[in-house]
Amino acid sequence: MIKQWISRLTLAAAVTVGATGLQAEEQKTLNFGIISTESSSNLKDVWNPFLEDMSAKLGMEVKGFFAPDYAGIIQGMRFDKVDIAWYGNKSAMEAVDRAGGEVVVQTVAADGSPGYWSLMIVHKDSKHLNSVEDVLANAKDLTFGNGDPNSTSGYLVPSYYIFAKNGIDPKEAFKRTLNSGHETNALAVANKQVDVATFNTESMERLQINFPEKADNLKVIWKSPLIPADPLVWRKNLPSETKQKVYDFLMTYGTTGDKHEIEVLKDLQWAPFRASSNDQLIPIRQLELFKQKAAIQNDENYSDQEKAQKLAEIDAQLASLERRLAALDAAREESN
Repeated sequence: MIKQWISRLTLAAAVTVGATGLQAEEQKTLNFGIISTESSSNLKDVWNPFLEDMSAKLGMEVKGFFAPDYAGIIQGMRFDKVDIAWYGNKSAMEAVDRAGGEVVVQTVAADGSPGYWSLMIVHKDSKHLNSVEDVLANAKDLTFGNGDPNSTSGYLVPSYYIFAKNGIDPKEAFKRTLNSGHETNALAVANKQVDVATFNTESMERLQINFPEKADNLKVIWKSPLIPADPLVWRKNLPSETKQKVYDFLMTYGTTGDKHEIEVLKDLQWAPFRASSNDQLIPIRQLELFKQKAAIQNDENYSDQEKAQKLAEIDAQLASLERRLAALDAAREESN
């Protein structure tokens, strides 16, 4: 199914760079937003070589734009302070819907896998917490480190698979719930400051590099279905010339055998990029709608009529997404 989805994305990823009102003005600086999956100092260490190469190739200064949470990057794009950004799929969806963003490429894991996985973690000494069922049964006595509300793996995916499907609101179920980034949550579990937290496999690999002794203190008790790899999103009103330069850079970076570029991507835990489009976000939109549907079905505050109306609205949105998937499949088959 994942390979089929990649075929859909590749087919739908023809990039157009039409004229914009900004085209007459030459762009001299490009602001590159980077979501806060770990400390800014760690992120800068791995991102700066990439941004420097991008600056040299584009002939303009490319500045890293760091914010303490995902919302800061989304808002930055909304007000044209961020030109292109690395997002998770959920935050990319928010950027597309609320900040004039557009998916341009998809990242590819260094090992070639088409995505990553959300995790639930506890301290390795937590002898009575070995499954999601154990956590939910003891939630009233536990402190929970939830992800950033705009995170795919830290928030959306566990919100659906762990909580919505079980009819549970984590804010009510746990003794205390905190929202933080991936690294912060993992370190809090490793230091026994929180009992259980969300995490993901990519961040686990990074933690094993930066804080191996802390990573050794973690125990994984749940792993999600595969999540599509993260996209890069630019704002649609970028000048056409800038878009073309950026696209050419992204699609050729690390593909010519240049050892430096390959190492830079390796430090980012990536292989060369793959062309993509907003259609990459369809599974995430479906997941968000399924989460909403489960919440409505479990909400006793709605009358039967209100519940039926809201569920019908969600079903209509899901049907629209299914029609789009069917159209992509038909186009893919026609091109083969």
